[in-house]
Amino acid sequence: MLDKSKRQINYLRLSITDHCNLRCQYCIPEKNTDFYNNCDLLSSDEIEKIVKAFSLIGIKKVRITGGEPLIRKDFQKILKKINNTQGIEKIAITTNGFKLLENLDIFKESGLNRINISLDSLKPHRYREITRGGDFNKIFETIKKAASKGFEKIRLNVVIMKGINDDEILDFVNLTKELDIGVRFIEIMPIGEGKKFTPIKNSDILSFIQKNYCLEKNSNSSTDGPASYYKVPGFLGEIGFISPLSNRFCDSCNRVRVTSNGFLKLCLHYDKGIDLLPYLKDNTSIEELASIIKEAIYNIKPKEHHMDNSENVENIESKGMNKIGG
Repeated sequence: MLDKSKRQINYLRLSITDHCNLRCQYCIPEKNTDFYNNCDLLSSDEIEKIVKAFSLIGIKKVRITGGEPLIRKDFQKILKKINNTQGIEKIAITTNGFKLLENLDIFKESGLNRINISLDSLKPHRYREITRGGDFNKIFETIKKAASKGFEKIRLNVVIMKGINDDEILDFVNLTKELDIGVRFIEIMPIGEGKKFTPIKNSDILSFIQKNYCLEKNSNSSTDGPASYYKVPGFLGEIGFISPLSNRFCDSCNRVRVTSNGFLKLCLHYDKGIDLLPYLKDNTSIEELASIIKEAIYNIKPKEHHMDNSENVENIESKGMNKIGG
C-alpha cells in the first residue's frame, strides 16, 4: 500500500518479546526489570492474525525482532505460521545469536531467509563488557556456521560508539575478506540508553575506511531497506551503512512496526500509532483488521523523524529499543 507521502509500505518489523538474555549498554539498563509479563505478549495465534492482516495490505517481508526473539519457546511455531501466510515472501530475524547455533537447520527449513546478528566488538573481553555477559567465541562460531548454511543473507549489525569500539572499524571490514557476509555500520539511535553514548557519523566511518581500502559500490547487493553497500575488491563479503541521523532516509521508508504487546508503531522516533490488541481479542475479522491497519498507516505515519533535533517536538518516543522492537 501507499501511505500519504506515496511511500510503498511492504515491510513489517514484528517484535515478539521485550525480554533479552543480555543487557547491552546502549539498549537495556543493567538492572532493568521493567519487562512485560509473558501474558501481556502477543500469542502465536495473535501474531498469525496480525501477519495475515498485513499481508492483505501488501506486506511482503517480515523481520522478527525483540528484545531477543529466540528466547520465545514457541519461536519455531511463530516462524512456521508466518512462513505459511500467503503473500509473505521473505522472513528475517534480528538476534544476538546465543540460541541460534543449534537451531540453524531447523529455522532454515521452517522458512527463515535472512539473519542479522548484533555484534559490536571482535574483542572477547570488550564484547562481554558491552553486552554485560556475552560469549564472543560462541557468537563468532555461530556466524561462521550460519555463513555456510546457504541462507540468503547473513549480516552483522555493528553500532560504533566513540571511545568504546571505534578502534575496531578496520577489523570489521577485514571480516568480509574470507566470510561471505555483510557488515553493517549503524548509527546509534538517541533513544533510551542510546542517548548516553556519543555517536559517530557513518560518513566519517566511510571516509576512514576509504583511506585504508579502495571501496566500490556494490550494485549487486539486493536491499529492501535503507542501507548502502560497498565492497573491497577481492573480498567475499560486503560493507553496509545505515545512517538514520546523518543521511535520513524517511522519504523512502517502507516499514512499520508492531511491538510485542500489540501496538502498531509507525515511526521509530514517535509514539504515535494504534493498539491492535482489542482487535485481536474480539471477533474482528482479518479483513477488518487489515482495513484498520491500512487506515492508521495512511493517516498517522509521519513524513519524517526529527531524531537530529527533538526539541519542541511532540509525541517523542520515550521507551527503550527493547520495548519498541530493535
